[in-house]
Amino acid sequence: MTDGTTGNPAGLILASSSPQRQSLLKEAGFEFAVEPADIDEKAQGGHFSPVELAERIAFAKAQAVSTRFGNYVVLAADARAMLQLLAGTTQVVITAVCLVRQSTGLTRVERVLSAVRMAPLTALEIDNYVATGQWKGKAGAYGIQDPDPFIERVRGCRTNVIGLPMKTTVRLLESAGIYPVKK
Repeated sequence: MTDGTTGNPAGLILASSSPQRQSLLKEAGFEFAVEPADIDEKAQGGHFSPVELAERIAFAKAQAVSTRFGNYVVLAADARAMLQLLAGTTQVVITAVCLVRQSTGLTRVERVLSAVRMAPLTALEIDNYVATGQWKGKAGAYGIQDPDPFIERVRGCRTNVIGLPMKTTVRLLESAGIYPVKK
């Protein structure tokens, strides 16, 4: 188990190696360990809506880590971006947030949807953005937190678009007895 901060007194494990999710949790004052879930996301498939699929994958991630660390609260999330062609369209970002603590039978899953309106872009603008490399490792090939020409408007939770809806996440964690150490 690797630490997301110094130690893990709160008993929280993030089942993700996402630097964006780690950063959001640290900024909110949570201490946690990082233990990425090793699951086959394609095995969760089937005939599910994007929302149902996000929830199934988040639960599978939390469950996989929780079986090894049953006394810890395990936080997992799965973001699914439904994209057409980005430029000039609106995409819906769906994130399911799941908490599992195996030893107490705790299971909580909530989903958050946000809409992002993308600006129309020329081929040159797209080429210039691709050349920056900022798109690497990001769902939808962009980062709302990066300086880029893409975003016209966000409806819903901005941190959801980054990778973890923090208002929902904090509420779920606090309902499970996990509180920020600092704010």
